[in-house]
Amino acid sequence: MLLNDVINLYGYDFTEYSKASLRRRIQRLFSIDKFPAFAEFRYRIKNDPEYFSRFVEEITVNVTEMFRDPSFYQALREEVLPVLATHPFIRIWHAGCSTGEEVYSMAILLHEANLLHKSLLYATDINPTVLEKLRSGIFPLSQMKQYSENYILSGGKDEFSRYYTAKYDRAKFDENLSKGMIVSTHNLVSDRSFNAFQLIVCRNVLIYFDKGLKDKALSLFDESLEKLGFLALGSKENIKFSPIAHKYRQLPDRQKIWRKIE
Repeated sequence: MLLNDVINLYGYDFTEYSKASLRRRIQRLFSIDKFPAFAEFRYRIKNDPEYFSRFVEEITVNVTEMFRDPSFYQALREEVLPVLATHPFIRIWHAGCSTGEEVYSMAILLHEANLLHKSLLYATDINPTVLEKLRSGIFPLSQMKQYSENYILSGGKDEFSRYYTAKYDRAKFDENLSKGMIVSTHNLVSDRSFNAFQLIVCRNVLIYFDKGLKDKALSLFDESLEKLGFLALGSKENIKFSPIAHKYRQLPDRQKIWRKIE
């Protein structure tokens, strides 16, 4: 009933998300905000748009970091970017990008490969609140040590600190990195393809979808990807047994990157 309220009032459809994951997150929010009864919780979501924004932020997953899984970014450097470099213009879609750490990671890779000037990075998420953090380009300074280590492990050769300015407890990333970023809300459940891309990155999002929704999202990515384009997923995600599997070949070294062969 609550999910139907959300669809009818706000147009967000969570009905095909993993039931177990969704139940855990709703129960967690209900408990944190100390509602005496579920009816009051439901009433608040239906009648308070600000609280609904909190609801969306809590039940969508926003765990991310820069250069997460460094070997994945090394594979992008060595296997994918040299192919993208042959295109006169590069379009990359980060779907379910959360607060944008991975979008900035990609911008750094493109900068180091001298490709950023001819690239557009489309950064989308269902949650408008996290996209505001991405737009700001400001991240906690306390995370920079870990991000720097990830960067070096991914094959980075520069000083990572050259990409941001530290002020108090915040790190503000160089605005040149974000010049080619287009940030927008997009719902993988209900929205359609909006461009043709050479690379689509959607990491650690599909694990929270049930099979029907996962197949639907993968078909959307397939529609949005140019022939011979690349699809990159999270370390626990796969396209095996999906309707698009026969159209793709996985890159070597066990990385979750596939190339469209049809």
